[in-house]
Amino acid sequence: MITVKQFYFNELRECCYVLSDESGECVIIDPGISSQKEQERLAQYISQNSLKPVKLLCTHGHFDHVMGNRFVTDTYSIPTYIHPADKDVMKMTSSTCGLFGIKVENPSSDTMDIADGDIITFGNSSLQVISTPGHTWGSVLFYSKDEKICITGDTIFAGSCGRTDLPEGDSKAMCESLVGKIARQIPHDVKLYPGHGPETTMLEELAHNPYLRRDTWLRFDIDY
Repeated sequence: MITVKQFYFNELRECCYVLSDESGECVIIDPGISSQKEQERLAQYISQNSLKPVKLLCTHGHFDHVMGNRFVTDTYSIPTYIHPADKDVMKMTSSTCGLFGIKVENPSSDTMDIADGDIITFGNSSLQVISTPGHTWGSVLFYSKDEKICITGDTIFAGSCGRTDLPEGDSKAMCESLVGKIARQIPHDVKLYPGHGPETTMLEELAHNPYLRRDTWLRFDIDY
């Protein structure tokens, strides 16, 4: 059984997740760590629960989700998994953080590519990669069918979705990801863990999230 631990990191209140199971192995997802205190919070949780990190997973490459990558990879000597379309975005981490007065090292460029349909394993558990371009071209979800959980990054939030007005964003692609893929592929009873804000469920979002409806995008002259 997968245990999900959520941390809120940095000034943008980015959600980092540690997923572990009965084996003691864990994966760290989107460590948006911006300070030594946040480093200590993550490390303390891992140590106190006798966990063994084996992989670092990235839902996408934006700075607020990867600014702690270097700390994680240096501390635990584990590989980083990211969609290749977001590698160039991730390379801008240090310079972008500097605009906010945050000093961090760029994440390691030695990464493992992931693609739609890939299976990421740890311990006795597995996560399916679902490609969801829109917020960035390399945005992905990490979905466990057996555990009925999904880490959604900045693709879908409780009642909303990720912005598409940044250079890496595309509104039509977001529409296709949300309406054409997520709304059709993720079962109603799956719990969603977004990159910002509270957890939610697929049933709740299908009932109340306007961005999962085609008519919302049609108002912006966007269809798929």
